[in-house]
Amino acid sequence: MKITAIRTAILRVVGPCVFVKIDTDEGLTGLGECYPSAPAAAIVALIDAMGEHLLGQDPRNVNALHEQIRRFNLFTGAQGGHLLTALSGVELALWDLLGKSLGVPCYRLWGGKFRDTVRLYADCNAGTIDAAGQHVSGPAEAGAGREARLRDQAEQAARAALARGFRAVKFDTDDARHPAKHDAWNWSLTPREIDSVVGRAERIRQTIGDGVDFALDIHARYDVPSAVTVARELAHLKLMWLEEPVPPDSLEALARVRAASPVPICAGENAYTRFGLHALMQANAVDVVMPDLAKCGGAMEGLRIAAQAELRSLPFAPHNVCSPVGTMAMAQVCAAIPNFLVLEFHALDLDYWEDLVTYAGGPVIVDGAVRLSEAPGWGLELNDAVARRHLHRRMSRDYFGEPL
Repeated sequence: MKITAIRTAILRVVGPCVFVKIDTDEGLTGLGECYPSAPAAAIVALIDAMGEHLLGQDPRNVNALHEQIRRFNLFTGAQGGHLLTALSGVELALWDLLGKSLGVPCYRLWGGKFRDTVRLYADCNAGTIDAAGQHVSGPAEAGAGREARLRDQAEQAARAALARGFRAVKFDTDDARHPAKHDAWNWSLTPREIDSVVGRAERIRQTIGDGVDFALDIHARYDVPSAVTVARELAHLKLMWLEEPVPPDSLEALARVRAASPVPICAGENAYTRFGLHALMQANAVDVVMPDLAKCGGAMEGLRIAAQAELRSLPFAPHNVCSPVGTMAMAQVCAAIPNFLVLEFHALDLDYWEDLVTYAGGPVIVDGAVRLSEAPGWGLELNDAVARRHLHRRMSRDYFGEPL
């Protein structure tokens, strides 16, 4: 079997997602997806450049092809960033091809599954995602009315997630436009900002009850003292985790927060490859390990990272803002490891999310979990008619090499 073509398309899911199709001379096609990245055209260009390492090669040598491309770029960005994001989508497409060529789901290639369904948490992102899938802050109005509106909005989002069968939720409580903020550039929080974070979190916990897992994401917006203070103020809510409390630039800062926090600290979406996640764990900077497999290197990197986390008795909970393609790929990795905790679902408001694919198992998500099937590879294919309706037209001139 030889690779004959690598094709890409940029679709609007939660941001501009680059999808990858790899064709072979035996008629099989593998499907992958890259983490949504604003310069999606740059991801496409990088994938095109990887063609020199892929065309004419046997796609079943997944690890060798991945490592060949990574090592070729050791001095040109292989440690992280867009190159690894592009390589992740290519690697996922290669696994899909391997599974299809053998007639088995990918999790069988990794030793089988520990679970038949993969539990999800709903990222409710109340008030922070606009219709185009972009992060925004709440309106800049001041006073009790603003806070009441945001708390009501969070409660409504929580109820909507529970109604769809999710038993775990995550909310964004960072607020870059809070009226009490002294300085837009400083990472420190004022007492009123802290009260807002805690008040919204308490409202959510009251709404969902004690039987639902509850995490908070603060998008690396705090400094060490503010993060520690917030963590201590939230301890009574029994959070599943507090995510990315400080900027990812300093592992030492994150380790200081983790050492002082009564709440588990989750991080890893901004680290790349097994080497980057190893450094995060070695610094004792994290309680919950959260790589993004459509960004950090792909499925095999995820399996390796999960094994490193297991050595330290740490749970594995991937970050995920993908379509059903990337979500299913991550779910199969999560099914194949023992220390899986929960996988992110970040598309509560996208009514076409399920329609983007046809899946052998029926709906991809049922009662807040991904249902695995015995279909080969990822077990799904893009629904081209739906995909065409959601092209990111500012960046896509064609769709997998075909004229619109």
